[in-house]
Amino acid sequence: MDGRVAHQRKGNIVLLSKGSVLGIDVGCSPTSKTSAVCRLEWDETTISWTIQRFRAAEPERTETISRVAGSASLSAAAFDGPLRRGLDIIGRYRAAERLLTRRFQPLIGKPGQSSAPVGRLLNAHANACAQAVLKVCDIGPTTHDVGIHDRAIVEAFPSAFLGMLIENPAALNARRGDRSDTFFAHVVETGGIERLVEHLLPGRRIVLPLTSVTNHDDRAALVCALTALCVAVGRYAAVGDAEDGWIVLPPPALHALWARPVLDQNAGEERVGSVFNGEVALAA
Repeated sequence: MDGRVAHQRKGNIVLLSKGSVLGIDVGCSPTSKTSAVCRLEWDETTISWTIQRFRAAEPERTETISRVAGSASLSAAAFDGPLRRGLDIIGRYRAAERLLTRRFQPLIGKPGQSSAPVGRLLNAHANACAQAVLKVCDIGPTTHDVGIHDRAIVEAFPSAFLGMLIENPAALNARRGDRSDTFFAHVVETGGIERLVEHLLPGRRIVLPLTSVTNHDDRAALVCALTALCVAVGRYAAVGDAEDGWIVLPPPALHALWARPVLDQNAGEERVGSVFNGEVALAA
């Protein structure tokens, strides 16, 4: 941290008294507002957010991001789209995608492949959103161990993030087209978002009703902002590698009981270090 946000440290875990993070649901449509940006902010007692949608075209993309971020100093920003170091086009099937596909797919779905045409397109738009944030936002430096840039930008994947908080995701009978919405509604109904927030920022009250977030893209942007918050306070897991990027997941302490064995088994089939457990590393 660079001192712009009041904070304390407990070991390597950052205890932020107030601050802001950004989450962006990356869409590809230049004609429909299928992208969304969320600024999540907190103080000593409360948490709230602001969300707006935009088209995947300039100048609307950059102007909307700038308007929502405002003059806030952001601790981190998370994007629902593939990112790698240098913000280059990836163009291949990544470790992060493999790790969240094998054995996970029947339970919580899977990420798209960065090697597929739609994956390449999403990668390009994620890069454009990240470049816009770097251009117009006041975003803090990277302090987490799986950084891809000297500023704190990270990759999110909302359906996996939410799915790993659910004890029995298969029972929800979610389908590809509605999976993240089904997961979001379930996690809200069962108090999972409140438990996550309490774990990351103890003692705060969410002042806006989570049930009021009903749009698919708004929900994804909010989950991306929560992903950024995990990184900002140093409580997260991540899968991937230094070459092709990392997908950030919830803190290991909140993973459902089924999730960790699956993640460990998948990690055993990848190179050493493809799963990063930030919370355990910080607590050691």
